[in-house]
Formats: sequence, structure tokens, C-alpha cells
Amino acid sequence: MNQIKVGAFLSYLIIGLNNIIGLLYTPFMLRMMGQTEYGLYSLVVSVVAYLTVFDLGFGNAIVRYTAKMRAENNKEKQYEMFGIFLLLYSFIGFITFCIGFIITGHVNTLFKVTMSVEEMDKVRIMLMLMICNLAFTFPMSIFGSIITAYENFVFQKLVNLVRIILNPVVMIIMLLIGYRAIGMVVVVTIFNVLTLLMNAWFCFYKLKIKIRLRKSSFDWPFLKEISIYSFWIFLNAIIDRIYWDSGQFILGMFTGVSVIAVYAVALQLVNIYKGFSTAISGLFLPRVTAMVTNNEGNDKISELFIRIGRIQYIILAFILSGFIVFGRVFIRFWAGPDYAQSYYIALLLFIPLLIPLIQNIGITVLQAKNKMKFRSILYLVVSICSLGISVPLAKLYGGIGCALGTAFALVIGQIIIMNIYYHKRVGLDMIAFWKEIGKMSVIPIVLSLLGCLLLYYVQLDSWGMFVLIVFVFSVVYIFLFWFKGMNQYERDLFMKPIQKMQKKIYN
Repeated sequence: MNQIKVGAFLSYLIIGLNNIIGLLYTPFMLRMMGQTEYGLYSLVVSVVAYLTVFDLGFGNAIVRYTAKMRAENNKEKQYEMFGIFLLLYSFIGFITFCIGFIITGHVNTLFKVTMSVEEMDKVRIMLMLMICNLAFTFPMSIFGSIITAYENFVFQKLVNLVRIILNPVVMIIMLLIGYRAIGMVVVVTIFNVLTLLMNAWFCFYKLKIKIRLRKSSFDWPFLKEISIYSFWIFLNAIIDRIYWDSGQFILGMFTGVSVIAVYAVALQLVNIYKGFSTAISGLFLPRVTAMVTNNEGNDKISELFIRIGRIQYIILAFILSGFIVFGRVFIRFWAGPDYAQSYYIALLLFIPLLIPLIQNIGITVLQAKNKMKFRSILYLVVSICSLGISVPLAKLYGGIGCALGTAFALVIGQIIIMNIYYHKRVGLDMIAFWKEIGKMSVIPIVLSLLGCLLLYYVQLDSWGMFVLIVFVFSVVYIFLFWFKGMNQYERDLFMKPIQKMQKKIYN
């Protein structure tokens, strides 16, 4: 239990640190690297990200089946499974290296229209470094999955925590020395290799695991079971890559590296935005799963769906309305005037993302009811359509065109079709959900309009003035929601942690 509690605390600490360090470190990095170098780095990362789908969802399978075999106290079966996966991942690593080598050899063909000879040479070097890194990561990744399955969360989280802190420190030193995109890739590679080796050491010397590979290890019915389980995870990984990594690649082919840099900055803000939703919904996942497992009625599940959605909406609507009003100024101060278009790209993604984010507890309901197949197939189809739309739009409008393609997919797939499916097939009361969200939307809409009107007449020309106005906006938002937008349950939810803290202080 201590491992779980401390692990959960460290998880949220890591999320918080990631966001804070990202916000503080990114402006320095952008200015030291320049748009071109940052664009090249972002492009290579997005290309290599596609190759990570060759994990095929087996990482989750290792965790699940290791935990199952531990519960059955079947160590030999575990060790044989580790041997199979080590062999399988080694083969995947080799295939990945071969594919990466082919991609590297065709850099001229892919990017000759938008890049200089020097830029393409840098892309080749970074691609080879990151592909070698990935090829090594695949077989070594089993050790991280084993540690998770053995519930040794503290070690894993502490290693990640140290990495998160040290990584930007070393990066800053490299940038100050004069190394830019290639230097960043080298640092990332070194830290990744060290992390993987530490995981392997922990497995062998602390957990005392063994790896065995015999002819008898190849239990084909068992391998078939694992493959079926992993398939849907693999499919969702492909969808994520299409949604969030195709933009940089498309822009690299048809525009230029500076446009990629602008798009990448917008995506960084989108990832922070998404993180707030995940952190909130994660607290309710066990309860939702229990309700569905115990066959509680759709009325009760719908009630909880709405309740969680409202809580998420309060926070995410605050972020969205704040970004609508202050996002343009924030990006100018934070990233620089060259990244002004990042505001419009981020906004195009923020707005349609709001709905699936406040409804992401529905994924848990689908999993518990074994109805994930429809969602996975739908998202795959819609994401491929989005890719087809994004290409011509990117040619015409650059990063904004890519964002429009993704936004279209989010609206059609994750908002319209999924809401119909939730209502008609899953049995959730989506009409009641939208009535609640509609009532709550008056405050953020009015505040956004008034805020934009205010900024039309007030010039924010310093961080001090910016922070002051944002603070006033936040106080007004909280005040209005507290007295007009929130119900008693929501007020209690926010007050109870404060009351508990007060009791501890005074006692």
C-alpha cells in the first residue's frame, strides 16, 4: 500500500514538475536554439514517435500477465514469458533499426523541397541517433514493465524524477556551450540509456528475476491471447500518433522547419492542457470500474459521469477561457513574437478537445462494459480522414491548416459520433449531461468576451501587469463559479482538502 500511495504522490509530483520545468525551460531553449534548430528537433522527434508503435501494446501485456502469474505464484512461467518478450522485442528493435535506416536514406526525397543541404544533414544525424536509441529501448523496455507489475513504483518514479530534474540542467549547459538540436538528441539518448540500464539492474539484483528461453516456452495459445489483448492498445497508439505527430511530418514535407517549431510550441501547450484532465479523472477510475463491474444501473453511472464531467469542466473551462483572453500575450512573453501563430493553432485544438477531455471517464465505462472496439475503429477511421484533410490544408495554411484537420477529426469523431454512441448504445444520459454543461458555460463565455474586450483597450507590456490582470481574472472566475456555477457537492470537494490541512496545522 505504501508503494501505491508514495507512487501516486510521486506521479502527481512528476506531472507538476514536468509542466513547471517545461514552462520555465522552453523560453530559454527556444531563444538559444532558434526556430530552425527547434523545428528540426521537433520534426525528428515526431518521425521517430511513429516507430514507437512497434511496441504493439506488448508493454501493457507484460504488466498484466506478470501480475497475474505473480498472484498464481508461478515464477517459472514468468521467467519464460520474459524470455519470449526479450526475444520478440529484440527482433522488433532490429526491424525498427532497418526501417529507420531506410527513412534516413530517403531524407532528401522527403524534405528536399523545404530544407537546405545543411538542415537535411542534421536531420540524418539526429534520426540515426534516435533510431539507435529506440532500437536499444525496445528489448530493454521489458524491465520497466516488470518493475510496474511488481508494484515497485517508488524506484521507478524516483528515477524519472531525477531524470526530469537533471535533463534540462544538462540541456542548458549544452546550449550555453553552443550545441543545439544534435546536442539535445545526444543528451536525451544518454539519459534514456542510463534509465533503461538502471531498470535492468533493479530487476536482476533487487527483484531477483530471471530470463529463460526454452522451446517449451512458446505456448502458442498463450501468445495468441496476449496478441488479442495487445491489439487494441496497439491500435490506440497508432491513432495517437496520427493525431498528434503527423502534423510536424506533414509540415516538414510541405512548408519549412520554422513552421514546425511554431506548431510544436502549440502542441506543448495542448499536452499541458490534456494533463489536467487526466490528473482529475484518474482519481475516480477505481470507483467507476467498481460500479460497472457490480452491474449498477445506467442512471447511477450517468450521474457519476455528469458529476465528474462538471468538475473537469470547472477547471478546464477556466484554463480555456484564460487562454482565449491571455494566450496571445502569454505566448509573446513566453516564447517570443516569432511564435505568435502558436496561439491560433493551440486555440483550434483547445476548443474541440474540451469535450472529450471532460468526458474521458467514458473510456473507463467502455472498458468495463467491453465496448472499446467501436471507439477504437471509429478513431482510427476519423484520424486517417483527418490526415487526408490536413495535407491539402497544410499546403495552403501551414500549421493552422494542420490544426484545422485535427480539430475536424475531434469534432466529428470524439464529440458528435461518440456522444451519440454513449447515449444510444452505452446507455449514458447525454441529454442531461449537455444540459448541465450548457448551464455552466454562461460564466466562461461571458468572462472570455469581457476579457477580450478589456484587452482591446488595456495594453499588457510587462510580466508584472500580465500576472496582475490574470490574477484578477482568476479571482472573478472563482467567485462567480463558487456562488453561481458550482453545487454544494463541488464546493465541498474543493473545501475538504483545505479543511483537513487546517485541522492538521491547528492540532
